[in-house]
Amino acid sequence: MSVAGWFLVVGAVMAVMAMTAAHVRRFSISSSMVYLAAGIALGPAGFAVFHFNPIARSGLFEVLTEIGVIISVFVAGLKLAAPLGNRSWWKPFRLATVTMVISIALVAMFGMGFLGLSLGAAVLLGAILAPTDPVLASDVQVKDIRDPSTLRFSLTGEAGLNDGTAFPFVMLGLGLLGAHELGDHYLRWLGVDVIWATTAGLAVGGLLGALFAWIIAHLHRRGLSSAFTEDFSGLALIAIAYGAALLLKSYGFLAVFAAGYMLHRTEHHLCATEDETDERDPHMTLVSLRFIQPLERLGEVGLIILMGGMLFADSWPVHYLLLAACLFFVIRPVAVQLGMLGSGIHRRDRWLMSWFGIRGIGSLYYLAYALQHGLDGPDAVVLTSATLVVVTTSIVLHGVTVIPLTRRFSDD
Repeated sequence: MSVAGWFLVVGAVMAVMAMTAAHVRRFSISSSMVYLAAGIALGPAGFAVFHFNPIARSGLFEVLTEIGVIISVFVAGLKLAAPLGNRSWWKPFRLATVTMVISIALVAMFGMGFLGLSLGAAVLLGAILAPTDPVLASDVQVKDIRDPSTLRFSLTGEAGLNDGTAFPFVMLGLGLLGAHELGDHYLRWLGVDVIWATTAGLAVGGLLGALFAWIIAHLHRRGLSSAFTEDFSGLALIAIAYGAALLLKSYGFLAVFAAGYMLHRTEHHLCATEDETDERDPHMTLVSLRFIQPLERLGEVGLIILMGGMLFADSWPVHYLLLAACLFFVIRPVAVQLGMLGSGIHRRDRWLMSWFGIRGIGSLYYLAYALQHGLDGPDAVVLTSATLVVVTTSIVLHGVTVIPLTRRFSDD
């Protein structure tokens, strides 16, 4: 499809959503389902207006999904208000580490036992499918910076963190396939890919977020800021944090998430110091959210339509559907229950966390990254097909259940 065609399609879908949003919500389905339906209708499973081959065009695929995830993890970080020392952080931290590792292990076992994958390909599949998605999970995320919901905080924090914490296991899978250096006894992987890349990414992002908040506050006090300053500072912070993290050979997603979070927390601290109260909302945080969230939505529209154009009418082998069913009905619930042992979370919230493990753009990015960094041959075909089936299934299953469940949860 031509560039003009893409503009027309994305614009038409957005126009339809803008004019029918109330009706879509009335049917209790997510907007992602509408975008997916449009992509399938235009793709090879429908009228064959376009087809996007993620293996042949993995470079473009990686860049597009990378941009989508970067913006979404920054927004997730901006929304979180709890101080770092607050006990609330233990829940998303455990979801993004313990629960995620259990999920990777169980998916890898399925891949070896039912899909005939090697250990490396199975671990890579587990890492690709492990992270929950900050792009498609807006209905279960923190609604604004004052949202008091512990469940929403946990799910938002998990989605922001595990798009970075899954990266070491992507590198492990590639290493086991011979496409990445793991070192003797996995020491290089542990030291560089796990410890250094994770801590450096969080540190550089957090420092830059705090620095930006201080600079913008200083300019604002001196009357030197403008609407342009406020609108583009968020985008500048995203770019600088991501670029700095990559230069340090660390994880850019974690850096951008930490930058968004520390921008919010530092501005909140400065506001409280000036006013001797916690009631004033951080202005820069709110401006960044208003400016960047529409970009997140635009990315969601384009990427989901693009994914619909990857699907064929026969893209649904039973073993991939079984993987999706096992992931959502067995693996995710087991991983959450084990990861949250002793957390004190109410049983209902644990089961809601178990179901709200939405897979989406993050998994597509890791697939694209793997394709660009050594995943090829039959393994590339299997992992691509499995990922597309799982993400599509997630959009449908969660698309028809998330809104009714969140309404019931809000009413209780």
